Amino acid sequence: MKIAIIGGGAMGSIYAALMADHGHNVCMIDKWKDHVSEIKANGLYVNGASGERRIKNIEVSTDINAAKGSELYIIATKTSQVEIVAKELSQFIKDDELIITIQNGLGSGDIIAKHLKAENLFIGVAEGFGASVVGPGHVHHNSMSLIRLGEMVQTDFNRVLFLTTVWTESGFHAKAFEDIDQLVWEKFLCNVTFSGPCTAFQITIGELMDNKKYWKIALGCMKEAYKLGIKRTVSFSFTDPEKHVTDFGNRMPKAKPSMLLDHENHRLSEIDAINGMVVKLGESMGVQTPYNETITSFIINKEKMMS
Repeated sequence: MKIAIIGGGAMGSIYAALMADHGHNVCMIDKWKDHVSEIKANGLYVNGASGERRIKNIEVSTDINAAKGSELYIIATKTSQVEIVAKELSQFIKDDELIITIQNGLGSGDIIAKHLKAENLFIGVAEGFGASVVGPGHVHHNSMSLIRLGEMVQTDFNRVLFLTTVWTESGFHAKAFEDIDQLVWEKFLCNVTFSGPCTAFQITIGELMDNKKYWKIALGCMKEAYKLGIKRTVSFSFTDPEKHVTDFGNRMPKAKPSMLLDHENHRLSEIDAINGMVVKLGESMGVQTPYNETITSFIINKEKMMS
């Protein structure tokens, strides 16, 4: 299968490496010229949870037009880049070509659906999945639990089953779900709990949970998001959201959320799609979100000083 990975950061590189290593024709698009040049010259080196390998059969480019003719496009960029990618893909993508988008936070699917056929759009949720870029052409795979897949618009569940098979045969743990909105929100609660607070306090997930004052703030952020989800009639699979996020955190205490990694590398984060999205939804639904407002304002101000 010809697969295009749009966004060759930490996670996009892992997707590309495993899929290419399992026989797929993979094209990876990324704007980081040094990363692209190193992969062209020496292949993509990956080590960690999925094993150690150097993959030399990945086509790589900084030009998205190199992805033309793919049967599947996986958008693995930051949320802030999703609309740009969708506009670029809309110039050449065909009606029978499928798209999976995998981002943290909320809203990516709706953004993409403004430019591409929603019936061909699938939402991916990465659970317990961590990776980091060590340097150009080198990515460390920290952890891998589950890739969850579902349709943006329920049309033909057999397509979800087919795409799930593509992932599982490439070495991932993957599962098809009919109610992807539930899964997006359940992951969103974890993002809200850990991303903003860990970044604000510059600590790992475990360190956040071990500090009573910090953990109270993190749970405050989560409870505001959970309240919004209930008001939007999200069918959560649990009734104890605190246990949900605690169990999630306990599985990876030494991990740093991608938002914190962005700050450590002086990059802008996805705060607007995570804690900032709680604030935005709260305003539109008449729900107060003081914990998320404080965390979001702090991080946005910190990023202004970075730029």
